[in-house]
Amino acid sequence: MPKEVTDLAEFKELINGDKVIAVDFTAVWCGPCKRIGPKFEEFSKEYPNATFIKVDVDAAEEIAAAYKIQAMPTFKFFKGGEMIGEMVGADESKLKALCESHCK
Repeated sequence: MPKEVTDLAEFKELINGDKVIAVDFTAVWCGPCKRIGPKFEEFSKEYPNATFIKVDVDAAEEIAAAYKIQAMPTFKFFKGGEMIGEMVGADESKLKALCESHCK
């Protein structure tokens, strides 16, 4: 199950590590987020080499602002502090493709 992160310092510590971090920027009121959220959780089990986390943009406004989140859901993939992939929207096949290319 993806961990919920609300603290900017913890978020930065996670994404600066050697492991791929897949981030779901979400909101409780967001319909598309509710549809794709369970898939993100499934992928977290399918790709154990990556760490999957969720950031609720309302509970973690500082993180959302720092990473310029404009729409939900937004998925970002990081490794060693660098963003290596990004997707906006709830397209399951595109999210799966990002996981395939970055999380194996």
